[in-house]
Amino acid sequence: MDKIAESILKFLKLDSLVSHVTGYVEARIELMKIEIREDIAKAVARAILLLTLILVGFLFLLFLSIGLAHFITSYLHSAYLGYWSVAGLYGLLFLLLYVFRKSIYAAFEHKMVEAIKQKEK
Repeated sequence: MDKIAESILKFLKLDSLVSHVTGYVEARIELMKIEIREDIAKAVARAILLLTLILVGFLFLLFLSIGLAHFITSYLHSAYLGYWSVAGLYGLLFLLLYVFRKSIYAAFEHKMVEAIKQKEK
């Protein structure tokens, strides 16, 4: 049965067309694999950079907070008042973020949608 199919393809000169189409499909698949690898590499690089920035930012904020608390403590001559003040500032910030979380979420969502639309153009 295979010989009949081969002879018909040769007779109609479709054997080279079939080989070209299969070669094209294989090349497209390889190109997609390479593009996917590049996209994954970019995403991993961005994630590593973002995590590094978050870590450094957290350490900066931690030491800044400790320094500010120590400064307030030495300024007010109280062993705990500076640390309680800094903790109160963070508590107030947390409360504000909690109260306005829906509007903050909507603003972030809107910005992300705009960024995705611009990237697609």
